[in-house]
Amino acid sequence: SVIAVRVALIPILGIPQPFNHDEFSYLLAADTFAHGRLTNPTHPMWIHFESFHIIEKPTYMSMYPPAQGLVLAAGKLLGHPWIGQLLVTALMCSALCWMLQGWVPPPWALFGTTLVVLRLGILSSWMNGYWSASIVALGGALVLGAWPRLRKHVRVRDALLMSLGLVILANSRPYEGLLFAIPVAIAMLFWLLDKNRPAFSRSLPRIIVPIFSSLLLAAVATGYYYYRVTGSPFRMAYQDNYATYGRAPYFLWQTPAPEAVYRHDVMRNFYRLDFREFERQLTVAGYLRSAATRAYSWWQFYLGPLLTLPLLAFPWVIRQKKMRLPLAICLAMIAGFTVQTWNSPHYFSPATGALYILLVQCIRQLWQWRRRSSVVAKALVRAIPVLACAMILLRVTAAAVHVQIELAWPRGNLERARILQHLQSLPGKQLVIVAYGPRHDLAGEWVYNDADIDAAKVVWARDMGKDDNRDLLQYFRTRNIWLVEGDDPVPQATPYSD
Repeated sequence: SVIAVRVALIPILGIPQPFNHDEFSYLLAADTFAHGRLTNPTHPMWIHFESFHIIEKPTYMSMYPPAQGLVLAAGKLLGHPWIGQLLVTALMCSALCWMLQGWVPPPWALFGTTLVVLRLGILSSWMNGYWSASIVALGGALVLGAWPRLRKHVRVRDALLMSLGLVILANSRPYEGLLFAIPVAIAMLFWLLDKNRPAFSRSLPRIIVPIFSSLLLAAVATGYYYYRVTGSPFRMAYQDNYATYGRAPYFLWQTPAPEAVYRHDVMRNFYRLDFREFERQLTVAGYLRSAATRAYSWWQFYLGPLLTLPLLAFPWVIRQKKMRLPLAICLAMIAGFTVQTWNSPHYFSPATGALYILLVQCIRQLWQWRRRSSVVAKALVRAIPVLACAMILLRVTAAAVHVQIELAWPRGNLERARILQHLQSLPGKQLVIVAYGPRHDLAGEWVYNDADIDAAKVVWARDMGKDDNRDLLQYFRTRNIWLVEGDDPVPQATPYSD
């Protein structure tokens, strides 16, 4: 249903284009994997191509773990990277349904999945972008779906599904995945040591050995990947990127690094802005403002007013023993976020399944109320999916008649995509020199390239001035050379001239 609905809406909503730094970085990884490589050699002209969230040395690659890039690479092999995002989001919704079936009766699992589809599966940025947070939520759903089945049946397949979920988390969002995994590990330890535990002769071959062997094999594979990218199996590409460009630390208790040497003003301004955000959070007032802003963005993305109403039953749900694990996961995630410099809604994606377990249980609690207000509670439960559908119809209708009630569709840097499409249609290969004005939006970056820069039809480079551009122009002397002023009201590619 997710695939069918979103594909049917392509004539109205279009296919998204990348906009944010993260999206371009994931697409670089996707292009690399789709060509059968783990990373790319550093380009001789790499200083002209430096950009955000990628590394240029010791190899040229995305700074992020590989899971998101693999999803987009699968889509690229099928015809377009967004196909990977479409498929994995549908798979995420299916996995969340399977997960909920292990925690609540099947009708309520289907009800909860309907809310997931309406909230996250069709119009959210997880579907309509290249963040690939859906693969992270899928990993969390596999772990939480395997847990009750593992306790009930003690089967190897459930242990392997749990391991797969943990591997996905470790290779997509490692820190947040660790926060998620700690309560699960503690719950499993208590279960295996409890007086009602399964016999060791059953748990060893069916649980312990499959999980440990799977995780060990995955750790070796992940280590080899980072060995190829950074030269060390114990050093992530993120660490190389931070060592080269970053100053603001990932955690608030860490000491800032000295300012790096930047070759481009736009990169200097970006990392200085990051550092000011870090400094603001070192004050009580700045920290509280930042925390409130982030909490609001999380609430708006995952719940909104409509899915907040069932939380009226939350005080009753948290008393239920069965809900301790999903509650502990959510609390562990929140606690881990309190010490991070940066937080975005998709950071919480590993715990999407835990949140919706609690939400569905709250809805069940409302439905089962035996009070005078029970009729109102049941009407509220019935109204939630109806209103969610109505909101989607309203947003799609507004887009169809070009009444802007939100960001326009399709999403992304459409100007860059327009110029790229035009240049790709021209004969020969093209080189684009990108220049920005003094008030450039640091989020709207244009300089990102394919994995194999020399073979690319269109190459994007930074304007470094007449003298510094000379080596680049000489290297690409067989290409047609264009200049794009990225901050013009309607950017155009014009022939480049000194």
